[in-house]
Amino acid sequence: MAEAEEQETGSLEESTEESEEEESEEEPKLKYERLSNGVTEILQKDAASCMTVHDKFLALGTHYGKVYLLDVQGNITQKFDVVQVFGLYSGEEFHETFDCPIKIIAVHPHFVRSSCKQFVTGGKKLLLFERSWMNRWKSSILHEGEGNIRSVKWRGHLIAWANNMGVKIFDITSKQRITNVPRDDISLRPDMYPCSLCWKDNVTLIIGWGASVKICSVKERHASEMRDLPSRYVEIVSQFETEFYISGLAPLCDQLVVLSYVKEISEKTEREYCARPRLDIIQPLPETCEEISSDALTVRGFQENECRDYHLEYSEGESLFYIVSPRDVVVAKERDQDDHIDWLLEKKKYEEALMAAEISQRNIKRHKILDIGLAYINHLVERGEYDIAARKCQKILGKNAALWEYEVYKFKEIGQLKAISPYLPRGDPVLKPLIYEMILHEFLESDYEGFATLIREWPGDLYNNSVIVQAVRDHLKKDSQNKTLLKTLAELYTYDKNYGNALEIYLTLRHKDVFQLIHKHNLFSSIKDKIVLLMDFDSEKAVDMLLDNEDKISIKKVVEELEDRPELQHVYLHKLFKRDHHKGQRYHEKQISLYAEYDRPNLLPFLRDSTHCPLEKALEICQQRNFVEETVYLLSRMGNSRSALKMIMEELHDVDKAIEFAKEQDDGELWEDLILYSIDKPPFITGLLNNIGTHVDPILLIHRIKEGMEIPNLRDSLVKILQDYNLQILLREGCKKILVADSLSLLKKMHRTQMKGVLVDEENICESCLSPILPSDAAKPFSVVVFHCRHMFHKECLPMPSMNSAAQFCNICSAKNRGPGSAILEMKK
Repeated sequence: MAEAEEQETGSLEESTEESEEEESEEEPKLKYERLSNGVTEILQKDAASCMTVHDKFLALGTHYGKVYLLDVQGNITQKFDVVQVFGLYSGEEFHETFDCPIKIIAVHPHFVRSSCKQFVTGGKKLLLFERSWMNRWKSSILHEGEGNIRSVKWRGHLIAWANNMGVKIFDITSKQRITNVPRDDISLRPDMYPCSLCWKDNVTLIIGWGASVKICSVKERHASEMRDLPSRYVEIVSQFETEFYISGLAPLCDQLVVLSYVKEISEKTEREYCARPRLDIIQPLPETCEEISSDALTVRGFQENECRDYHLEYSEGESLFYIVSPRDVVVAKERDQDDHIDWLLEKKKYEEALMAAEISQRNIKRHKILDIGLAYINHLVERGEYDIAARKCQKILGKNAALWEYEVYKFKEIGQLKAISPYLPRGDPVLKPLIYEMILHEFLESDYEGFATLIREWPGDLYNNSVIVQAVRDHLKKDSQNKTLLKTLAELYTYDKNYGNALEIYLTLRHKDVFQLIHKHNLFSSIKDKIVLLMDFDSEKAVDMLLDNEDKISIKKVVEELEDRPELQHVYLHKLFKRDHHKGQRYHEKQISLYAEYDRPNLLPFLRDSTHCPLEKALEICQQRNFVEETVYLLSRMGNSRSALKMIMEELHDVDKAIEFAKEQDDGELWEDLILYSIDKPPFITGLLNNIGTHVDPILLIHRIKEGMEIPNLRDSLVKILQDYNLQILLREGCKKILVADSLSLLKKMHRTQMKGVLVDEENICESCLSPILPSDAAKPFSVVVFHCRHMFHKECLPMPSMNSAAQFCNICSAKNRGPGSAILEMKK
């Protein structure tokens, strides 16, 4: 019969999962399992009616009046036929036979203490049993007359019980009943829909009756309100209705676990039937509640059960909940991280499962991070997300070389080697060379750019370089001008230290890395005959490299190599001259022609800065090419300033330049020549009038101007001359004022300094006789002369002043001609 029902109802886990899938995709909060072993044996012969939980033991009561003590696995440890108080960890016992049926019993929470040997029983009366001082048990009636007592819960000093009329709370300390909470729905039979009680803490009682839940808080009464009232009172802090009838309650942190009896109406027959009981987790609010999770449980024989047939017990501190029905006992536990990961894997949320396992790796017992990761990779591959799968390999496979190689072959089988190539390990660990070569060959057959990228990124020691070089050369036979393959081959040659072949390819391709290659591997001996190629490729970089390495490739060698390319020769020599004016002095004569031919703007600066170029040769070239500015400079440098000035005036017709030249030379004869040349040219006269004032007296020019000659802007020029003259006068007067003021200030300062006293004591000596300046006998008369230079003399040690000058001077500082050595003080006594 039990087997038939098992087949009919299905397993608890399957039914729960199926319900969750149908109702919500949210993860369940609890997991369930049936208590088997001894429980199965008991319930095949009898039916469960109640259960209580303590520590690691369960006490199961049956319809036939038996009580079984079970361990948490459901194994029977002891059996009782009468009401008995039995010490789990001691030999203490109490048993009694009652004259009426006992519906419920509750033991003092601290019964183990000698002062707390108390328990209560409920039937038609609520009896309190206490052990007296002679180890005898005495009973007292706490309540009777309101029908059977079907539920009792003891917490701390408070006992709560429910009878047909409502819920009462008794204070065991004051021996007073402190409240009565009447039941709401009196239409429900109390024997069919019994009250469920549970204590959340020492002062919070939760009552479930019918479809109503009340949360009551026991509070202390203020002394001014006590009078004849109990010292405590009860306040209902929350009250709400549920969708179904309540069969049991249990606290879960700040939430509630509610076992509900469910009735539904069949769509086919339209008749009401008993559905699977529900275990809900709810969040109480002041006037309502919020459902957190809901599970429908398939227990054996749920179709025949009534509301009174279900009970909910819990183990404090362990979040274990026991759902008791006549033919089944189910344990509900909070789901741990392993269960959470199971659910995520079932929903194919592999990434979340992997993250959860990593966060809780110390707490998980049934799962391994690597197994979850491998399942995740397989899942991504099955979905065709190859790139994501390959990227996850880095994190999941870590440094496990064997797993890496296995995954690479797996990607090869599905033709996705390219997807995993960017993520292969390149250092720790290092895979077999065959793995890397296999991927390189894959790219070489279909993607030259990707092949080149891998060669650049992968260290050359990961694979057999000669094998890859040969494969590239075979491909170049089909496409010899492919720049990507040529460049990659050059890089492979570089890895193989075959720098000569690499350099040749780089120069052929005119590749920017050629200079880096030369520097990095010191290939200067290989480029002595390739200087022209390097200059053609990038003259700036080539010249900088050659000049930075003169010790490896001499200036002479470079100039010789560039002899047939004078424009490149000029670039090299010009850069050399800019760095050092003297290093290439032997080529300065050659450079005159090179500048004249290829870079005239820099010819004049070169002539000015060079001290080694032959001036006659330079003058000849400049005159041949009619380079006026350069010729003027050379003539002036050779001392022929008049010819230079004449050339400026006759060839350039630039009066400003002529005036500037005359100012530079600062030669009166040049100014005379300039005036003579300009005297019949009005524009030149204007220029001279505007600029000559600070170097030559303008009157000399004005007197020579012919009468009647029209000179442009003459008035403005004359005004400017007068303004310049006035400015000079003002400057002179200003300077004079400053000098006078400074002189007066310094004179006053000197006078103040000379008026100050000078300390003369026993430590000072006469600079002439070197004896102490002051006599040892202070009573004797003495005479001392002190000079501003701080030299001191006995008056008799100084020479007599000359007849020409009555002033005395320090013998030591006499060369200073009345400087600080003039006398300032004469001391007599």
